[in-house]
Amino acid sequence: MVQISQLPVDPGPAAWNELLEPEPARPVLATSTTADWLVIGAGFAGLSAARRLAELHPTDRITVLDACRIADGPSGRNSGFMIDVPHDLSSHDYGGNAENDYRQIRLNRAAIDYAMQAKEQWQMSDEAIVKSGKINGAITARGVAHNKAYATHLQQLHEPYERIDAQGMQQVTGASCYVEGLYSPGTVMLQPALYTRNLANGIESSRLQIYESSPVISLQQQGAAWIAKTPQGSVSAPKTILTVNGHLESFGYYPQHLVHVFTYGSMTRSLSSKEVKTLGGESQWALTPADPLGTTVRRLSGTGGHRIVIRNRATYDPSLSVSDERVDQVGHDHDRSFHYRFPMLKGVVMEHRWGGRLCLSRNSVSVFEEVETNLFAACCQNGLGTAKGTISGKLIAEYASGQQSALLDDQLADTGPFKLPPAPVASIGAAIRLKWGEFRAGKEL
Repeated sequence: MVQISQLPVDPGPAAWNELLEPEPARPVLATSTTADWLVIGAGFAGLSAARRLAELHPTDRITVLDACRIADGPSGRNSGFMIDVPHDLSSHDYGGNAENDYRQIRLNRAAIDYAMQAKEQWQMSDEAIVKSGKINGAITARGVAHNKAYATHLQQLHEPYERIDAQGMQQVTGASCYVEGLYSPGTVMLQPALYTRNLANGIESSRLQIYESSPVISLQQQGAAWIAKTPQGSVSAPKTILTVNGHLESFGYYPQHLVHVFTYGSMTRSLSSKEVKTLGGESQWALTPADPLGTTVRRLSGTGGHRIVIRNRATYDPSLSVSDERVDQVGHDHDRSFHYRFPMLKGVVMEHRWGGRLCLSRNSVSVFEEVETNLFAACCQNGLGTAKGTISGKLIAEYASGQQSALLDDQLADTGPFKLPPAPVASIGAAIRLKWGEFRAGKEL
């Protein structure tokens, strides 16, 4: 039996969720119950796994457990990019070798297709999910070199892109600091909390029950069943799927193989009509940095008004927790990044600040396997949880159901995460690498 003594900590509010009207809380698991399938974790991977199980086994009982409210965890704390083309955060040009990139493109586009089918099935709004593309924005000569390398890589993959000059970047963003951009058309943008809420509401039924605020505190196999205990109840199911990303290590699997990173975001208050006019540019756009350790920026309009999101900085935190003080400290860097890009918005302050967990591996692969008999895991999304979580959740449900497909073969091609060095070495090495990368990013940060 595995005892889970510590739960991950999500500091600050899930800002995307804060923009939405509160929803009635789902029930807390407070009884001992049984199911045909148990899914632990209700983020992109968990909800996609539950959705696919319901499609494959319409008469089966499916239970989903989550430690917090829907969209309050990592699924409501990301930047909302569902990217189709290679986006390897450990690479200087976001790409890898061609064979692996083609495989990742197939998986990413299958994730987008599955998400867009959900949009159509449950009549989600464009605010929740829309195909809009994204821009890699460059501020420095180093950023331009990154974009040039990325463009060459996309050309080799026969993927479309468009170069945007400084004037074009200002027309889009309102900011004069960007010297060029690289637009790729296939990215789907999410209001991640709204999409996740819509997905949870869509899949829930009399046979698919989602329990919130019901963390699993122990998991053990008894006979032919897996039994997950929560503080107030338990679920017994013959097959269980773990979709808990880096929290997988807390369940006893892949110790000292997973790299636990926190990234940080800040969101402005709603801009006034005068500020919107002063800023100029388009009302909605999405920008990833040319340098992987630079600043991601989104401008949004819709529920919650016109706002700008700044996301940068990363820290290595194997404890799966950081303090609110850390978030506040990083917030000063966000303020500098914001005012450097948008000096015309002097009176605009950040309304929300937060931290969000990522799980990476040294070799940029996921955990996708049957870790024990009838216990399956789709975890370690390498910082790309919207796309990789969606498709790995769908495919782990198919794998656990005995399905076969070429796409599943693509997912199974990952060899598993490499082991990390001893803890002190890993901590020091990760901290140095992140600091050096941020230093080299310069004004891209």
